[in-house]
Amino acid sequence: MTKQVPEYSGDPATEASDAPSDEFSDAFWRTKNLTEMTTQEWESLCDGCGLCCLHKLEDADTGAVSFTNVACRLLDIASCQCKNYTIRKKLVPDCVILTPDQVPDFHWLPKTCGYRLVSEGKDLKPWHPLISGSKASVHEAGISVQGRAISERDAGDLEDHIIDWPEA
Repeated sequence: MTKQVPEYSGDPATEASDAPSDEFSDAFWRTKNLTEMTTQEWESLCDGCGLCCLHKLEDADTGAVSFTNVACRLLDIASCQCKNYTIRKKLVPDCVILTPDQVPDFHWLPKTCGYRLVSEGKDLKPWHPLISGSKASVHEAGISVQGRAISERDAGDLEDHIIDWPEA
């Protein structure tokens, strides 16, 4: 038996720009832990991949999490951004509002997730917008759900949509 794991979506309003920010030139993610970050620093850790917005299934017996290619109805699959970030919890009651103190508890975050990497004391990936200076780099690296996900409105049974590429 499986249960659905809630999804989390990134903030398009604070998405990294196409040019490196002077404010972030100090590589804050290497010197601060998640709870020490400003709101803007915290939000900038989102790489814009959209993987957290995919529906996930958790095996009730083993705890193993399987990703699906089914995205929350609020995810813009082309941009990998939430269509209504500020009121997403109101529109999708089971949407998770991720906070710095919760990251270690969310074992379903992809291994490439900036929040997870920093929480584990690791550096961001070379394609992360804070490293590359381009918000398109996550898509160019093939990490995002861009062009690979479908809306939950079109999906049907989630078990028919299990994928392995988020963790490959």
